[in-house]
Amino acid sequence: MTTITLKIDEKTKKGKAFLALAKVFYEEKKEIELVETNDKSPYNPEFVAKINKARIEKGKLMNSVEELWESLK
Repeated sequence: MTTITLKIDEKTKKGKAFLALAKVFYEEKKEIELVETNDKSPYNPEFVAKINKARIEKGKLMNSVEELWESLK
């Protein structure tokens, strides 16, 4: 079995047509499975915020990895 992930803009003419075609195949036979996923990030939002904050503070010199992780707390 092959899994393909597609991002389809449902607002466009081509996107609507492609989804309609996929749904026809899905309804007629169970050989194709439509799986909807959300675009939620797999990362902890708190951690992402800390990384983004550190990115803004460019030029800060760290002497060790431990010091870097300590600054992210």
